[in-house]
Amino acid sequence: MPVESSSSGVVRQAKQKRKSHSLSIKRTNSTEQERSGLQRDMLDGQSSDNLECLGRTEDSKLPLSLRTNLMDLFSQIEREFENLYIENIELRREIETLNDRLTADGQTLEGADLAKGALKTKTSHSTSQLSQKLKTTYKASTSKIVSSFKTTTSRAVCQLLREYVGHRDGIWDLSVTRTQPTVLGTASADHTAMLWSIETGKCLLKYLGHQGSVNSIKFHPTEQMALTASGDQTAHIWRFMVQLPTPQPVTDISQPPCDDDLDISDKDEAEVEAEGPNDCPSVRVASTTLRSHQGVVIAADWLVGGKQAVTASWDRTANLYDVETSELVHSLTGHDQELTHCCTHPTQRLVVTSSRDTTFRLWDFRDPSIHSVNVFQGHTDTVTSAVFTVGDNVVSGSDDRTVKVWDLKNMRSPIATIRTDSAVNRISVSVSQKIIALPHDNRQVRLFDMSGVRLARLPRSNRQGHRRMVCCSAWCEDNTSCNLFTCGFDRQAIGWNINIPALLQDK
Repeated sequence: MPVESSSSGVVRQAKQKRKSHSLSIKRTNSTEQERSGLQRDMLDGQSSDNLECLGRTEDSKLPLSLRTNLMDLFSQIEREFENLYIENIELRREIETLNDRLTADGQTLEGADLAKGALKTKTSHSTSQLSQKLKTTYKASTSKIVSSFKTTTSRAVCQLLREYVGHRDGIWDLSVTRTQPTVLGTASADHTAMLWSIETGKCLLKYLGHQGSVNSIKFHPTEQMALTASGDQTAHIWRFMVQLPTPQPVTDISQPPCDDDLDISDKDEAEVEAEGPNDCPSVRVASTTLRSHQGVVIAADWLVGGKQAVTASWDRTANLYDVETSELVHSLTGHDQELTHCCTHPTQRLVVTSSRDTTFRLWDFRDPSIHSVNVFQGHTDTVTSAVFTVGDNVVSGSDDRTVKVWDLKNMRSPIATIRTDSAVNRISVSVSQKIIALPHDNRQVRLFDMSGVRLARLPRSNRQGHRRMVCCSAWCEDNTSCNLFTCGFDRQAIGWNINIPALLQDK
C-alpha cells in the first residue's frame, strides 16, 4: 500500500515540523505564562487542522514531492504569521501598560491605534515588511512617551479671567503694548484690528484702514503706535490714544488645575458671535503705509529702537523699511516658499524669518554696511514661527508638531526638542519666567520650560476655553491680572492668569 505509507510519512514529517515549530516559538523572549498557553492552544488547534488536510491529500492528483514542497512552504508562511501575531499581542500589552502609566499624568497615547494601523497592511506585502513596520511602530510609541516620565510634584494653576469678544471672524494674532496704558491688541480676518482694556474686556478702539484680513499686530516699543500687516499686500502704522475705563472686580471663575483635559462640546455659532461694539471709536487712516510686496503680508515687527520695521510676505521676501520715510531699505530674499512669520530681537538688530520651505533664517543688521544671513533646517514641515528670547536663544515651532530651542552661539543643533500631538502655531516666550506657550491646531495650549519639560496645559472644561484652532499666544510682563493671552478662530481672545510654582520652574 504505497499510498498509505506515503501519507504516513507525510504525517510524521508534518508532526516533526510542528514539533520544531513549537520549539522555535519557545525561543522567543517572553516568559509569561499566558503567552505559553496561547501558543499551545494555537498550535494544538492548527495541528489538528493540518492533519485533517493531510488526510484529504490522499485524493490529491499532485505528486508526493510537490505536495511535500507546498506543505513546507505553507508551514514557513504560517510560522512567520504566528510569530507576528504573538509579537503584536506583546506590543499591545506593552502599549496598554504604558497608557496606564500615562493616565496618571493626564496624558493619553494613541499607541494602540498605531499598532492597529501597523497591522492593516495588504496581504501582498512580505512578512519582513510587516515585521519591520511593527518594530518601527513600537519604537515610535516608546520614544513618544519618554518625556512624560518627568513627573512633577506640584501643579501649576491656570485661571481663565477674561474673554474679549467682538470680532466677526477668526483672530490671527494678538499683542500687548510695551508702554502705558497697557492694552491688548488683536488682528482679525474680519479686516479690523481692535484695542481692548485688559481689566474690563471692553473694546477701546477699532482700526478700519485695511482692505483685507489683518494678519498681525505689534506695538511700538516707546510710542503709542501700532504696526499691522494685511492681506491687502500692505503694512500700516497708525497712532492711537485710549483712555482706560474704571476696572471692575474680577469674577472668580472656578477652574481645575492646568492638566485637566476634559473636552467640551462646541458652542453654537450664535452663542459665540457677538455684535461689534457700536460705541467703540475707530481709526480709518494710517499715518504710514508700507508698500512694495507682491503678495499677502503675513507678519510685521519693529526693530529695536522703533525707527525701522520688517515685514514678511507670501511673495517669499521680507522687507526692511525706514519708518519715518516709509522707504524700502533692504529686501531680504532667499526663502523658497511663502513666509509665515517674522520676529525681531528685543535688544539687538537681529531678525528671524520663518517659511513654508521648512527653514528659518537669521538676518544680522548689527553692522550697517553689511548684513549676513544664516539658514537653519531643523524641521520637516512648515515653520509657523520663530521667536527670540531675552537671552541668546531662538525658539521655533512647526507644522511637524515639534518646537525646538536653539542657542544663538551654536545653532548647529537644538538644545531642546518638544514633541507634541498637533501642529504648533505662533508661539511666545515669557521674558520673566522663561516659559514657552504653544498654541495648537487641536484647540489646546501647552506651557513648557526652556529645557523642554511640560509645565501645564490650559484647561478646557465647563464650556470655557477655545472651541477652534488656537492661532497665537502672547505674554504680558506688566503687573496685570492676566499674564497670558491666546486667540483663535473661534473669534475670541482669552486672558489667563498663570501661576507656575518656583519648584516647577527649577526642574
